[in-house]
Amino acid sequence: MNKYSLAIDQGTTSCRSIIFDTKSNVISKHQLEFNQIYPKPGWVEHDPNEILKTQVNCIVSTISKAGIKPNEIISVGITNQRETCLIWDIETGKPIYNAIVWQCRRTSDHISKLQSKHAFITSKTGLIPDAYFSASKIAWLLENVPNAYESAKLGKLVFGTIDTWLIYNLTIAKNHFTEPSNASRTMLYNIINLDWDDELFELFNIPIVMAPKLLASNGNFGETNPEILGFKAPICSVLGDQQASLFGQNCLGIGEVKCTYGTGSFVLINTQDKIIKNPGLLTSIAWKLSDKKPCYAIEGSNFIAGALIKWLIDELKILSDAKKSCDLALSVADNGGVYIIPALAGLGAPWWRQDIRGIIYGLTRGTKSAHIIRASLEAIAFQVNDILNTLNYNDIKISNMSVDGGVSNNDFLLQFQADLANINVHRSNHIESTAWGVSALSLITVNEIKSLREYKSINKPTKFFSPQENQQKNYSKWKFLIENFLKINFQAMLD
Repeated sequence: MNKYSLAIDQGTTSCRSIIFDTKSNVISKHQLEFNQIYPKPGWVEHDPNEILKTQVNCIVSTISKAGIKPNEIISVGITNQRETCLIWDIETGKPIYNAIVWQCRRTSDHISKLQSKHAFITSKTGLIPDAYFSASKIAWLLENVPNAYESAKLGKLVFGTIDTWLIYNLTIAKNHFTEPSNASRTMLYNIINLDWDDELFELFNIPIVMAPKLLASNGNFGETNPEILGFKAPICSVLGDQQASLFGQNCLGIGEVKCTYGTGSFVLINTQDKIIKNPGLLTSIAWKLSDKKPCYAIEGSNFIAGALIKWLIDELKILSDAKKSCDLALSVADNGGVYIIPALAGLGAPWWRQDIRGIIYGLTRGTKSAHIIRASLEAIAFQVNDILNTLNYNDIKISNMSVDGGVSNNDFLLQFQADLANINVHRSNHIESTAWGVSALSLITVNEIKSLREYKSINKPTKFFSPQENQQKNYSKWKFLIENFLKINFQAMLD
């Protein structure tokens, strides 16, 4: 009998599913976008039921395309957008409100009011307090949906990130589970004690009875419901999308680095069982495998990367297809003096400024759309370079970086990144390393891949970008712009 793994990959703008064989070959895949909901400026929501319906359709279509028998799927892994969260009725499964997306800034004021508690929160969670994370979003739902808090205290309502929502809806037993890589992004989980933290729940006024049960990242999350998906197999690996990418990129050793260029850009460095804190960056659980010590990672998260390219297409309408951005960037000799600070949802690492809005600087009568497109790609690389430079605080020397994600298809971006950071950039042979990472872990869990050593031999990079041109002068202009830009009191301007 042939054996396959199904990866459920639930992202910020689309759902996808991929079937892999045991050698990492893609047998089939299917992807569907779903609606982004913007009720107010800075607010971002998703319809949880639309996510579920879209994901189920993806899974069914992927299996149909593969032409395989249902019993040939021996394992399932789930990877997901991480901080996006929702609350639902544990009996009926009905959400009380839309899911609040990680990009949403509605709770910025709530976080600002906790200024005196920031060090306390960071000491427990490894996170820099921000509206990005789940805790203040859950608190907002409890405060703003009628009767929600009272029902939650009675144990009638539960919360979860999207992995938990999918596990609940796709398993026969309707399990309410999560695991440490996702839990460590809620700002309610103690990365030292490896458990939910009573004091954090109290601080955000969230009843702890709402929290999902914690399993290992390769735990037994339940069997898929054949009445919904058409097959029954164990869900035996769950990882947040960036941690799944770290695993999928073979970054299993201390000091190994990856960057995913997706909706945002996310740099993770594996620190194994060492908790290393770095100003401006985050410390999270990379994964916690059964009967093993947790593996930690330092992370730098930028909210806008691929989302900037999508903005050029959907809103500015100066680009018709993301694939054309590489050729258009190369059609001009340089950026024409145009620099973009892509703070469309505030700024993430290493600045952490919730109040900042985006800016395009350097426009002249001679500015072409190609200059703006090139400046956008450069801005993505500038942000990543700022994170890499911040790692120097711990004397972490980086010479190689593995990359994946949809925007990593752009050769201009990767060459510019190599030039800018003066490092070798390796593009994975799986652009969607996130999905392979969680599938690989599920195959290891069911003992189809026998060891981590065997796993590392399977997946190799396909293209290398080495430094060719010194970009320090260009980078100095970016640094000057952003450092002065951050001095502006935007709240006073908006008032």
